[in-house]
Amino acid sequence: MNENAQDGRDEAAGAGGDGPEPDGNGIRPPTKDPWKSFRGVLSGLLILEAIVIGLSIPVVATVGGGITAARGGYVIGLVVLMVLGAGVQGRRWAVKFDLLLQVLVIAGWWVHPAIGVVGLLFAAVWGYLLYLSADIRDRERRGLLPGQRS
Repeated sequence: MNENAQDGRDEAAGAGGDGPEPDGNGIRPPTKDPWKSFRGVLSGLLILEAIVIGLSIPVVATVGGGITAARGGYVIGLVVLMVLGAGVQGRRWAVKFDLLLQVLVIAGWWVHPAIGVVGLLFAAVWGYLLYLSADIRDRERRGLLPGQRS
């Protein structure tokens, strides 16, 4: 969790609800952590992706020529990493970890092309979320988030 956002909430509570004082540029820090809900979206997307990748096991078993120990271990390993990754979205390195998982899912093309295609589809969603992250960061810097307005 962003420590500065925590400080901003404490200041807002102590200032009679008016919110934290503006900085030298007249921009107030957000009264609520704008990244909390965004981290929830990232966690939810990882869980959704873990479910979809887990459901690819019967496809690989039926259409892909069967499950070998390597193929099954790869898919199950991805699912476990995604579920574990959903719980660490508050860490600084979480987005890099998420993107590494996307590369691993796309590399799952060797297991079955369907896994690679799913990886490409989810990579597009992750790309859009990175765009949204940059937009939130820019709005926060310019003081345009709803919690920053007077």
